[in-house]
Amino acid sequence: MAKLCITLVKSGIGYEEDQKRTLKALGFHRLNEQVVHEDSRAIRGMINKVRHLVKVEEAS
Repeated sequence: MAKLCITLVKSGIGYEEDQKRTLKALGFHRLNEQVVHEDSRAIRGMINKVRHLVKVEEAS
């Protein structure tokens, strides 16, 4: 299964609490941090919810 490299490029400050919880669930703690997750429907849904705050690339 493919892996996704997700980078937090914009802070969650000023956004809804559910979006902040989604960032926390993805594993983010600070700006410009990168996390790697398996590509799944659940992860894609979380990325879609905060798509304006993150950048997604396919990990090699």
